[in-house]
Amino acid sequence: MQRDATGGYAVVQVEGEEVRAFVPDPLPPAPPLAIDGGVPRALEAAAAALGRLDAFGAAAHPDAAALGYACVRQEAIGSSRIEGIDVPLEALLRVEVDGPSSTTGDDVLEVANHVRAIEQGLGQLRQDRAVSNRLLRELHAVLLDSPRGQRKMPGAFRRAQNWIGGPHPLSARYVPPPPAEVENCMAALERFVHAADDRLPLLARTALAHAQFESIHPFLDGNGRVGRLLVTLMLRDLGLLREAVLPISAFLYRHRMAYYDLLNTVTATGNWEDWLEYFLEGVRAAADGTVALAGRMAELFAADRRRIDDVGRRMRSAARVHQALMAQPVVSIPVLRQKAGISFPAAANAIERLTEMGITRQISAGARNRIFAYEAYLKLLGETD
Repeated sequence: MQRDATGGYAVVQVEGEEVRAFVPDPLPPAPPLAIDGGVPRALEAAAAALGRLDAFGAAAHPDAAALGYACVRQEAIGSSRIEGIDVPLEALLRVEVDGPSSTTGDDVLEVANHVRAIEQGLGQLRQDRAVSNRLLRELHAVLLDSPRGQRKMPGAFRRAQNWIGGPHPLSARYVPPPPAEVENCMAALERFVHAADDRLPLLARTALAHAQFESIHPFLDGNGRVGRLLVTLMLRDLGLLREAVLPISAFLYRHRMAYYDLLNTVTATGNWEDWLEYFLEGVRAAADGTVALAGRMAELFAADRRRIDDVGRRMRSAARVHQALMAQPVVSIPVLRQKAGISFPAAANAIERLTEMGITRQISAGARNRIFAYEAYLKLLGETD
């Protein structure tokens, strides 16, 4: 549908220069979003794929819990990668076991913080908190809880002008609203997120909210990651995913030029429909890919469990350790002891047997404070991150 720009401009002073900053109109779009053309088919396909993922994620069995663990970390890695923060899965899982040290880089810290932010946000929703600006600010503070992040006003909306692309706002690709407009813009977005409007499909509401958040760019840093976290939170809050997490950022990264271009097109021309179709294809692809991953995980876990069972009763502790590794594929022996509910010697003996069988691998140096990885599981997750 033909529209004009989805907002107006305010003139601000930046370093002595007059700059035009874009102030988006409140949602929903006017004229209303056109649910026609390819949109209904895309909505149907995305909703069906999301339903399949939701059914698996809501099942009460270990594979579903393992999938949730994996998808949170895949989403944190993928969302960070869009921002140029590229951290291998094994490095993330190691710092989650060992904790940060003086040599842990800011990139690894921020991806680990991203995991914490996702888990904290979902935990807050389980306690009946709603998606709100206050919650987003809290999660932003978690995300930027690092030496680099401390300089970027963690947990607070910005009080300075920012811009996207270029060394100066005059040459920038996009200049978001002035600081004085941020609170009003975010308040309007919060009202839209919670508005009762049966005419707007829930996935469309989520797509529009993400694009609007990115146009507001309310923080000094971390806007893209918080904006994609908003998608995760809305899918849960709107009841589209009861337990599962959709790792959509891998799709957005693979098709990032379209991601950037379509977000820019929304603000410039009001073409919400093309953005919506792209977003819905991302939902469908991510959901179908995650269900396929769940199937491969189940096959791997079952095959390795059969190998362990074939050894006999003396591998009982190894079976319990394998169960723990399904839930957390990089572990120390103290972690295994706690998760498997067995003694330290039993955990050590079991992980050594699994290493002899080629199921696990020691990834730390030396004989003290050893760290082990569930090798095939990590490889499987690495194929899809």
